[in-house]
Amino acid sequence: MPKRYHCPVELAVDVIGGKWRPVILAHLKEGVHRYGELRRRMPGVSEKMLTQRLRELEADGLVLRHDFESTPPHVEYRLTEEGLSLAPVLQALYDWGAARATRTGTAIDGSSAA
Repeated sequence: MPKRYHCPVELAVDVIGGKWRPVILAHLKEGVHRYGELRRRMPGVSEKMLTQRLRELEADGLVLRHDFESTPPHVEYRLTEEGLSLAPVLQALYDWGAARATRTGTAIDGSSAA
């Protein structure tokens, strides 16, 4: 039986919630990234956690994984059409976070994911 939601925000948070999912989506909103690029842009996430979150986002239909089946391994990630539909939401979160950082004097290192 599918999960029942009582508010659209509940569904949205269930899909993009957590610490790393929105960050991954924000980076992929900029364009295609290889695993190593994502890893460098997110120094606070472990390899295991990044891999898990990418798999979840892929299973949810938000991220597409393309394995070029080459040596050395070459895997790219991009947003699907459904993932791209989150662009305005991700931009709003980015803008709010940037404004909050300014208001509170919080430093943000390498804030390139807009």
